[in-house]
Amino acid sequence: MLLRRVVVGWAMLLSLGWAPQDTPKRGLVTFVEGTAKKQGIQETDWSSVQLHSEVSTGERLRTFNDSRAELDLAKLDRIRLAPKTTIEILKLYEETKEKVLESQIALQRGDLWANVAKKPGGLKFAISTPVAAAAITGTTLRLHVDPDSSAELKVYSGEVVLRRQTAPAQGAVKSLAPHQIDGPQQVSGPQQVSMEQWTLIVRSMQKARIDKKGQVIQSGAFSEQDADENQDWVKWNRERDQAQQR
Repeated sequence: MLLRRVVVGWAMLLSLGWAPQDTPKRGLVTFVEGTAKKQGIQETDWSSVQLHSEVSTGERLRTFNDSRAELDLAKLDRIRLAPKTTIEILKLYEETKEKVLESQIALQRGDLWANVAKKPGGLKFAISTPVAAAAITGTTLRLHVDPDSSAELKVYSGEVVLRRQTAPAQGAVKSLAPHQIDGPQQVSGPQQVSMEQWTLIVRSMQKARIDKKGQVIQSGAFSEQDADENQDWVKWNRERDQAQQR
């Protein structure tokens, strides 16, 4: 049902003459609990994030203890930050040489929940960590980065193409377009991947864990009954996703 709504929504926008270049290049803070701050380009100070304030390319956001925040991007995608989380907005619907509007967000530490709508051909969305980058469309996911830069991805619906991060996830990040690597592997159960560069397709109710050296050390299925899925953070996101789909 949700997929049908998304498809119908895009059809209506196109019928009204909407084009990818019409997408706003700013995000909107739609929820703040506790303390959240942002840092602009070339700024050293952090300023408090207020409800309904805007965020744009080049800005960093962080939450503190017992705090969380939500960003609405072009009314298409939602990003939520758990307590003690830092992200950098590398690109926000910026046009590439291929006339594609691309968004890239770097999760530097903490826990991030993303609900990303299915994209037409003119839009791309990616979230990177220090050790891996994820190309996303029509996906609900959770991404965590530990203090040592190791990361874990969990996909609740949709599909993510996960690749080893070959450049620092700060400033300009290399394109996620295919480059000289082996072909994608479908997650089929616990396994180890030791390739120097790798690509992994992670589908609904599957997870992958990457160590601080950028190697996949675990992949396979997970269950809603897992202890990790009973966290208040997960429950809150699921409830908020359901409420916003109505």
